Amino acid sequence: MTDLNVNDEAFDYEAAVIACARGETFALEALYARDGRWLLGVANRILRDRALAEDVLQDAFVQIWQKAHTFDRNLGSARGWIYTVVRHRALSVARGKGREIGMDDPESLRAEEDIARYPGQRQDDAADIDKCLEHLATERRETILLAFLDGYSHEQIAQTLKTPLGTIKSWIRRGLASLKECLS
Repeated sequence: MTDLNVNDEAFDYEAAVIACARGETFALEALYARDGRWLLGVANRILRDRALAEDVLQDAFVQIWQKAHTFDRNLGSARGWIYTVVRHRALSVARGKGREIGMDDPESLRAEEDIARYPGQRQDDAADIDKCLEHLATERRETILLAFLDGYSHEQIAQTLKTPLGTIKSWIRRGLASLKECLS
């Protein structure tokens, strides 16, 4: 049994995902305790509907549990994989419902305020990400924020910025590579 202290700064996401693949429920509980609020914020930011975001989060954790064996460390971090599962689930629901995503929804603003209230490691992580984002070229930063914070598809970003789709994909790919390098 792996020790997964959710308050430990060096929380081992990979060990938690591997433990989920072995059927160890404590690992899923630890992942939820560690990142549940943040993952809810991701889903809520995409869907702009708190109740729907909660449903998506539950579905995503079931998917994490069922698909943990598919995690491949060579493709990225376990934490990134978990966030991707939630993000993709939220985007699927948003697209399936044909929802328009509003920019000034009061529910999403409340979620952002909730995120701002949590002290400690998450604020340090956010500060590190903000610092790295500041060093990106404007267009790369903007495309990454539209994709990962606002849940826009590549096509929606291309339309919004009036830029060719291939250029958008390139900016996002290069921007993420720069962020990864900056954060490591």
